[in-house]
Amino acid sequence: MRIGLVMDSTCDLPRKFVDDNKITIMPITISVDGQTFVDVRDPVATENYIRSGIGARGHAAETDSLSVDAIRDLFLGRLILDFDAVFCLTVSASRSPIFANATQASFAILGTYRPIREAAGNHSPFLMRVIDTKSLFAGQGVTVVKAIDMIAADASPGDIRASLGELAEHTWAYALPRDLHYLRARTRKKGDRSVSLLSATLGTALDIKPILQCYRGETKPVAKVRGFDQGAQDLFDHASAAVRRGLLVPAMCVSYGGELSELTALPGYAALKSVCAEAGVKLYESAMSITGMVNMGVGAVTLGYAAESDSGF
Repeated sequence: MRIGLVMDSTCDLPRKFVDDNKITIMPITISVDGQTFVDVRDPVATENYIRSGIGARGHAAETDSLSVDAIRDLFLGRLILDFDAVFCLTVSASRSPIFANATQASFAILGTYRPIREAAGNHSPFLMRVIDTKSLFAGQGVTVVKAIDMIAADASPGDIRASLGELAEHTWAYALPRDLHYLRARTRKKGDRSVSLLSATLGTALDIKPILQCYRGETKPVAKVRGFDQGAQDLFDHASAAVRRGLLVPAMCVSYGGELSELTALPGYAALKSVCAEAGVKLYESAMSITGMVNMGVGAVTLGYAAESDSGF
C-alpha cells in the first residue's frame, strides 16, 4: 500500500528530511508590512524573512491557513492518485484552524474520490486520516518522524493511526522566546492574554525569559530564567535529562529562528548533542518556519520529544 504524509508548514523539521521522505506541505500565507510570504518551509524565503528585518514587525502579521476547499483540491488533484492512504498531521487544534479545516475537507474528499481514481485505472479504496499532534513547531516533528518510521516498516494504516494518536498524548514541546514585548504583542493580536504588559515590561527590564510548554494542546509558562543564554542552558539541560530517562521515539527535534550556527553556539547545546548521540537518539535541527517566527519572534528556540512523563524545571 502506498502511504503518504501531509504536514502543515508550522512543523519544524529539516528541509532535506521533508524532501527525502516526499512529505507534502500545506502552506500558510503570511501578510506583513504590505508583503506576502507563502510559508512552505523554503530555506531562501526563510532566510529573507530573517535578514530583511521584517521579523521585528511580524507580531502584526495576518496568517491564513489553507481553506477547506484548498485542502480538498490538493487531495483530489494529486494525492488520491499518488497514494492509497494519506495521514494529515496538523499543529495543535487549540492554536490553529488547520485541523478543523482538514477534517471538514476529508468528508468531501472521501465522498468524491472514487470517479477520479477509477478514471486513472485505480479501483481500490482511498483512506485519509487527520491527526491533531496536539503540539507546536519542533514538537510536531516528533509525530512526523514516527509516522515516517512506521511507513518505512510497512505498518498498517490502522496501526499507524493508533500509534500516532497515542504519541500525541505524550509529546512535550518547549519554546524559549527572546523578546517578551514581541511575544505579548503577538498574543494580543491573536486574542491570547497570557502575556501581560506588566510581565513583559518587568521581563524586559530584568532580562527575564519564560520557558513555555505545550502539552496535549495546552500552552503555558513553566519556568522563568534570567537571560536568554541561561534559558537555553536550562532548556537543553532539561532535554538532556529526558533523553537519559528514555524517550518513546528516538528523536529530538530542535528549531531556531535564525542561523543554525547561532543555535549550535548556545550554552548547553553541545552537551545535548553528545547525550543524544550516546543514547542513539537522532537530533533533528531545523530553521524555524516563518509562521513559527511570526508567533514566537526571530531568535526563539523550540524543542520537542516524546516521553511517558516529564520532570519540572
